[in-house]
Amino acid sequence: MRSRKLLCRACAAVALVVAAAACSGDAALAQEQGRHEIVISAKRYAFSQPRIEVAVNDVVKITLVAEDIPHSFTIDEYRVSKRAAPGRPVTFEFRADRAGTFPFYCNLTIEDGCRGMRGELVVTPRLP
Repeated sequence: MRSRKLLCRACAAVALVVAAAACSGDAALAQEQGRHEIVISAKRYAFSQPRIEVAVNDVVKITLVAEDIPHSFTIDEYRVSKRAAPGRPVTFEFRADRAGTFPFYCNLTIEDGCRGMRGELVVTPRLP
């Protein structure tokens, strides 16, 4: 039990460091160059960021942190489906290669509330 608590604290600390790095100047520079690093928490049947906006051909790197029960992050149009469990965040990336608005959701059926976890990825045309 004690080691599990330590592991949970360590994972929470890692998530905070990743979030802090995403807010730093280096992350802002990377985002200007077409790369977005986003930390999304999943908790109480909601995503911490229900809307993500990027431009066509940007690389999107997401760290999904499940805070209460296992959750997933699924975007059908990009064939992305990743699962995170409490204390076990998952990081993945993809290139947003087509413009449009694409729904994302939790595809797990552990509890009925998971079906209501929704958001949208908005990919805008790149300005010249």
